[in-house]
Amino acid sequence: MDQNLEQVQFTTAMAPPRVPLFQFYPHLLLLLFLSFVLIMQTVTPLPVHKAPRLSLHNKDALLISRSRPGGAISANALLDFKTYFYRQTLDHFNYAPQSYATFRQRYVVNSKYWGGQSFNNSPIFAYLGAEAPIDNDLSVVGFLNDNAPSFNSLIVFIEHRYYGKSIPFGTMEEAMKNETTRGYFNSAQAIADYAAILSHIKHQFSAHDSPIIVVGGSYGGMLASWFRLKYPHIALGALASSAPILYFDNITPQNGYYSIVTKDFKEVSDNCYKTIRRSWAEIDRVASKPNGLDILSQRFKTCSKLNNAEELKDYLETIYAVAAQYNRPPNYPVTMVCRGIDGVHNGSDGDVIGRIFAGVVSYKGNKTCYDMNTYNYPSETSIGWQWQTCSEMVMPIGRGQNETMFPAAPFNLDEFIKICSEIYGVPPRPHWITTYYGGHDIKLALNRFGSNIIFSNGLRDPYSSGGVLEDLSESVVAVTTRNGSHCLDILQATKTDPEWLIMQRNTELQIIQGWLTTYYADLKSLNK
Repeated sequence: MDQNLEQVQFTTAMAPPRVPLFQFYPHLLLLLFLSFVLIMQTVTPLPVHKAPRLSLHNKDALLISRSRPGGAISANALLDFKTYFYRQTLDHFNYAPQSYATFRQRYVVNSKYWGGQSFNNSPIFAYLGAEAPIDNDLSVVGFLNDNAPSFNSLIVFIEHRYYGKSIPFGTMEEAMKNETTRGYFNSAQAIADYAAILSHIKHQFSAHDSPIIVVGGSYGGMLASWFRLKYPHIALGALASSAPILYFDNITPQNGYYSIVTKDFKEVSDNCYKTIRRSWAEIDRVASKPNGLDILSQRFKTCSKLNNAEELKDYLETIYAVAAQYNRPPNYPVTMVCRGIDGVHNGSDGDVIGRIFAGVVSYKGNKTCYDMNTYNYPSETSIGWQWQTCSEMVMPIGRGQNETMFPAAPFNLDEFIKICSEIYGVPPRPHWITTYYGGHDIKLALNRFGSNIIFSNGLRDPYSSGGVLEDLSESVVAVTTRNGSHCLDILQATKTDPEWLIMQRNTELQIIQGWLTTYYADLKSLNK
C-alpha cells in the first residue's frame, strides 16, 4: 500500500457522537467569547457585518431534507463507501522546512459502479468538501451516487483541510491557536490538497486516462469552479452549484442577498412581507418599555430572558434568511413561516408581535421554549468559517435603509478589518479572491480562458445574487431555475421532485456527457 495512504472501512455510523466542544476547546471558546464581546461593542455605533452562512445545508435544512421521502442516502448505500487517509503536505507553496510537515486528510471512495480503466476509461466524479466535515454531505449529496450507475463512475468525497478528521496539528484548538498555525488555512491550499489527492487516486486505481468531473456546492461550488480554472489538467470539468463567486470586491451590490430574501417572502405573501417589515420597529418599541424585555421574552417563549432586543431580532433575521436560502420542496420554509404569520387574525394574538411569533412556531414547531442563541453556538464550522471570512473570504453583504424588509445594516470594510485584526492579529485581504481567481469582467476573462464549468443557481436562493447567471462562453454556462434554492440540484433525487428540478439535473448531465464525449474522441485520436 502507498505510504501516503491509510484505509479504514466506512460504517453507517460515520462518526462517533459529537462530544460538546467546550470539553476540548476551552481556549478557543475564550477566543470566541472575546470575539463576541468585540463585535457586540460595535453594535450601537455601527451595525456589524454578519454574513449568512455559506453552507450546502444547515441544521434546519438538514432536518427538512432527511424528513423528505428518499431525501437522504440509505444506510445500506453508505456501506459501499470506504474511508482513506492521505498523508497531505501542510504547505504546497513554500519550500521552508516547516512546509514539509504533513497531516492526515480524509477522503471517501465508492467503487461499486466503477467501470475502471478497461471499460472505456470510466470517469471519476469527485465532490470537493467545504466548510464542514464531509459526514453530512455523504448522506444528502446524491448527485454523484444517483448518476454513477449510468456513467460507470468512481465516486470520491474529499474533506476540506481544518474540518472533520482532516485537521492539521492534531486538534482544532491547536490548529487555530496562533497566526502561524492558522496561516495554512485557506482556499488555495485546499484546492492544492484536492489536486494532490485526485492525482493519487488516479494512480491508485490505475485510472491515468479517466477524466475527472469535480462537483461542489456553495463555498464548495466556488472551489470546484476555481479548481477547474487552476487545475485544468486534472479536472475535465466542474459543476459549481450555488457558487457566489461574484460576491467579492463589490462586484455584487451589498444588498443583493437580503433583496432576494425580501423578494421570496413578498412573492409568497404581501401581508407576510409587510408584517415582518413592521415588526422591527414594534420590537424596539416594546423593548423600550420599563419591563419591555420581560414582555418580549414571554411573548416569544424564550428559554432565557432576553438581554436586549438585538438578540431577538438577530434570531428572527436568521430564521428568515435560512428559510429563503433553503426554500426547498415540498415543505418550502418561506411558505411555512408566512402560513403562521398570515394565519393569525383578530383578537389578542392579532398584533404584529403575535403574528411574528406564530411564524416562528410554524417554522420551528410548537416548543416549550425557543433558544435565541440556537444559531450562535460555536461549532467546528463556525470557528473555521469565521477565520476564513476574516482572512480571504470577505463577502461584503449588507443592506441600507429601506432597501429590504430588514433594518439597515450596511457593510463597513474599515470596521470589519479592525474587528478581524483585533481577533486574529492579522487583517483580512478583501481583494485577494478577485486577484487570485478573478471576478471582475469575468465574461471577458473566461470567454477565451475558461471552459467546461456549469454554474447552477436557483433564483430563490439569496446567494444567487452573487452567482453567474448567464453563459460566459460556449462551455462556461449558467443553468438556472426560477423556483430553485441553495444547492438543491446536487442533493439526493426523490420521487416527489418537481419537474423543473428534474429538468435542471438532466440539463447538467447532458452538458457533462458532452464534455466526456469530446474528451474520449480526443483521447482516441491521440492514441491512434
